[in-house]
Amino acid sequence: MSDGTLTPEALAARAIANGVELWALTDHDEVGGQQRARDAARAAGLPYLAGVEISVTFAGLTVHIVGLGVDPENPELVNGLAATRDGRIARAQEMAEGLAKVGIKDAFEGALNYAGNPELIARTHFARYLVETGICASTHEVFRKYLVEGKPGFVDHRWATLGNAVQWIRQAGGIAVIAHPGRYKFTVNEEYALFTEFKAHGGRGVEVVTGSHTTADYVKYADMAIEFDLLASRGSDFHSPEESRTDLGTLPALPTRLKPVWEALMDRVQKAA
Repeated sequence: MSDGTLTPEALAARAIANGVELWALTDHDEVGGQQRARDAARAAGLPYLAGVEISVTFAGLTVHIVGLGVDPENPELVNGLAATRDGRIARAQEMAEGLAKVGIKDAFEGALNYAGNPELIARTHFARYLVETGICASTHEVFRKYLVEGKPGFVDHRWATLGNAVQWIRQAGGIAVIAHPGRYKFTVNEEYALFTEFKAHGGRGVEVVTGSHTTADYVKYADMAIEFDLLASRGSDFHSPEESRTDLGTLPALPTRLKPVWEALMDRVQKAA
């Protein structure tokens, strides 16, 4: 419902085919796909956890906080996500203006064709449009040339605070997890501050093994999970068969010295009927 290319039903089928044993759909700042994902998982006999991925601004950068085992109908979570989505359209229009200055026309309209819901328009949708029009060969090339800081289509945005995101997830009965920490370009001190503040707000987990981490990242964040007494999460960060580096169910296992986040969530797993 945010920036993935497959339907919840297609994702459930792909997860089953790839041997996934427990699945969570975690759209960016949106829980509108949870009912369909839950129903598809149940029909396929796949245990399911409701999830979300909340955009946060921390130390001037965008960070993603995953919520696992949430109640997708919780009013505080739903209202918080709606507030977080505000401003995406204005930001997207500014991105299009920046791209127009370097000769890329109609990028806003092109990105909207991929977004579906204008409230959820994001950089990924611009990237797909630039690939479609032949400006770049891949979405990774688009980000590198046009959509990261210092490039023509980059526009900063203030998202939710770290405290907001963790509070909404906890209020909805879920566990907050720092998503793919290896992707953020923090200094050592900034990263330590992120983990410290996250834990102080009641955050309980960190993604250790994920599609955008290297083998060295697995070791680094396993160590940090132990240092901060955090549960360890494992997720593909899968968005599309054509774009994602890692498919559902293909990651290596978590290091055995860690406490898996799912062990703390088994009472919230929605089993097959």
